Parts: sequence; structure tokens; C-alpha cells
Amino acid sequence: MTMRIGIITRQWLLKTFIIITLLMAAIAAALSAALHLFYYNTVRSTLSSGYNSIVVRYFSASAGTSDEEFNRVARAYIESYALRDAVDVWVIDRHGKVVATSDGFRVPEDTQMPDYGQAIASDKRTATWTGRIDGGEKIMATTILLGAVRGETASALRFSTSLEKVDAQFRNDVLLLSLVSAIAVLLTLVPGTLYIEKLVRAVRKTTDAANEIAKGDYSARIDYAERDEIGALCTAVHDMADEISTADKMKNEFISTVSHELRTPLTAIRGWGETLRQVGADDPALTERGMDVILKETTRLGGMVEELLDFSRIQNDRLSLRIAQLDVVRELDEAVVTFRERAARESKQLLYAPSAAPAPMLGDADRITQVFVNVIDNALKYTDAGGTIRIEASAAERRIVIRITDNGRGISARDLPHVTEKFYKADQAVRGSGIGLAVANEIVQLHKGTLEIESERGVGTTVIIALPLLGEERSLENGQE
Repeated sequence: MTMRIGIITRQWLLKTFIIITLLMAAIAAALSAALHLFYYNTVRSTLSSGYNSIVVRYFSASAGTSDEEFNRVARAYIESYALRDAVDVWVIDRHGKVVATSDGFRVPEDTQMPDYGQAIASDKRTATWTGRIDGGEKIMATTILLGAVRGETASALRFSTSLEKVDAQFRNDVLLLSLVSAIAVLLTLVPGTLYIEKLVRAVRKTTDAANEIAKGDYSARIDYAERDEIGALCTAVHDMADEISTADKMKNEFISTVSHELRTPLTAIRGWGETLRQVGADDPALTERGMDVILKETTRLGGMVEELLDFSRIQNDRLSLRIAQLDVVRELDEAVVTFRERAARESKQLLYAPSAAPAPMLGDADRITQVFVNVIDNALKYTDAGGTIRIEASAAERRIVIRITDNGRGISARDLPHVTEKFYKADQAVRGSGIGLAVANEIVQLHKGTLEIESERGVGTTVIIALPLLGEERSLENGQE
């Protein structure tokens, strides 16, 4: 089974390989240069070690004597030189002639000694030269002057040694450094590539799961157990799938509920229409009753359609307000009057003590009334026969607070945070689209107010609506229409 390397892995591998290779090459080059300098400095120090204060005194004793005496001292020095097996030593007299060598061989007079000439020309009286001699061997030679310079000659000591073994050792060290650098690159790339590929596989799984979710399979899950950023992403995808699944379920229930709610008045209208068509004008009482039902159901149907249109406007941020000065208490009075007959018909008490003091504010009167109607309608729907709905209004600190309390079924702690969300309906057994509170909450917020709900299952619900009164209001979100 071959491992498929993803684009991200290939890009990471290429970029990392280039960076690591350049870095290791730079390190290896720096180490090689330092090593080369170290080796050659060591050789240079070894060559120079043959010249010290003792040697100076040794040859100074023969200064001004005959050439034969200088030659004798030179041979004696070479015989006592401890490193003559590793270093070639030449003694040069004041005429520039090599008079003694550590290997005992005679040096031809035309032998090139660049370091000797450089030492004579230098104020430091010493010079080092690296190069190849006539036989092709690479050497390092250091010349140190002993006596005074006379024209182009002077007595001197010349130390030289072969660099062939040093260069061979240096090449071996460079090869070892290159091998270590290559191993370091591999040790960096291989684990990193495996880890990146692991992350890429997790991303592939996430992509596959997201595609499945996009196709409608909200049960798709990602097999990734690590607690890192990818794990957090997987958890977020799972949560998203659950939320989409819940929203999709709520949407389907909403469509089903709305379809049922629309079908009920349409069925009543159609049924009475067919009945009236058959009966004609022969039964005025039946005709009047049928027309009452048709008008009632038409009004109900229109209200539902308008509620759906409002919800659509909210979703598209197109819900506008007709701003004018209004009396909140008056709008509340009219809303309560609308439901008094219904409450009595359903054997429920609607308790409300009208306030004598007006509560002026800037807002859309129709929308404010719509909020009160939606909330009172909900209170009646979720309160059983014999129950009580209490409505209170009080003004304080430039705000009016309306409390609508019922002792109906209440809302569970699980459903309470979601009752103002779109499509959410806590009790599917009760008629209604489930968007009334969402619309009411949006209208209250557009008026810079708040809508809060307190409820306990089996005890009842209190809806608290707070609106700013005139003088405290701020600019409204949608402005005037």
C-alpha cells in the first residue's frame, strides 16, 4: 500500500528541505572553514615552535664568526632539533645558501624559497608560505631570520612540512561533516513529514465529514482523538453538525406546523364555501354563520401570512419601522381588549388594571401592539381552562416595564434559552408556527428595548418587556420609513 502524499505535505517537504539543507550547508561550510584554519594554524605553530630565545642565543654566539663556525653551530642545532622526523629544517647562512638540512640532503642553489624572500622583505623578519614544490607535493614552510639583512640575503632558519596528510584528514572530516549534515536533514524531515502527513490525513477526514454533512448526513463524525488544534476543529465540526441537524429538524417541524396551521383555516373556508354554495340564500342564519366563520378564518390566515412575512423581513434585515410618538399604555390597553372575549370564551381570567398615566415613547405603534398581541396570545395558548393571565405595567427610570404572567404549563429549563430562536417550538402539541416570540423579540430590540422570559415547568411563565420612554430613547436601528 503506497502512501499518498498530499499537496500540503509536498509543499512543506520542499520548503523545509531547502531551508534545512541551506542551513546545514552553511553550518558545515563554517565548520569546515574553522577546521581548515585550525589544522593549518596547528601546522604553522608547530613550524614556529623550533625558534625561541634559546635558539637565538644558540646562533648569536656564532654571530660575527667565520662561515665554518656558523656551519658547525647549524649542524649541531639540527642534530638537537626534536621534531626533525616530522619537520624539515634548513639552516641558511648570511649569503642565502642552505648549509645544513635535517634530512642530510644537499639543496640545489636554484631551489625556490618564497617564504625566505618574503621574510627578508617583511618588518616581522618571518614569513610563511603554502604551496606545491617541484615534485607536486603540497607543503607549508616558515622562514625566520637570524641575522641582519644584507641586500637580499640573511641568515635564517627554514621549517617545512608536508600538508598531504593534513589535507587528507581535512577531506575525511569534511566528508564526515557532510554525512552528519545529511543525516541531520533526514532526521528533521522524516519525523516532520510523518507528523504533517498525520495532520493532512486529519484534514482530509474533516473535509470528507464536511462533505457528508453538506449532503445531509449530520451523523458524520471524524476519527481523531488528539487534544490539539485539529482535535478542536473536529469537535467544532461535530458541534456544527449537531446544530445544523437540530436546526434542520426545527425547520422541518416548522414547515409541518405552518402547513397544518394554514390548512386548518383553508379547510374551514373551503368547507363553508361549498356549504353556502349548495344552500344558497335559502337559509339566512346558516349563511350568516358561514360568513362569520369565513371572515374569522380569513383574518386568522391573514395574520399568519403577515407573521411569516415579518419573519422573512427579519431574516433579511428588511423589517422597517414607522416611527412616531405613541402611548405604550394605550397600545397595551387595545391589545388586552382584543383578547378579553377569547379569554372568557376559554374560561380563563385576564387580569389587567389600566394605568391612568400615559407612557410616551418614539416607535411604531403597530409593531408595539404586535408584540403585546403575540405575547398575550402565547399566554392564553399555554394556559389551561381556569387559569389566570395577569398583565401589569409600571414606569421607572425613563423606562416602562410590562409584565405578562400566566400560571400555565411553563417552559422547561432546557427549552427556555431557545424559545426566542427561529423555528423553535417548545410544545409541538399547541397550535402556532413557533415564530411569534422570535418576531416579538426582534421588534423589541429594534426599539432599543429588552424582552426577557422567566418560567418554570408546571408553574407558569412571565414575559418582561422593557421599552425606553420619550427623552431616554436613542436612535432606532432602521430609522423612519
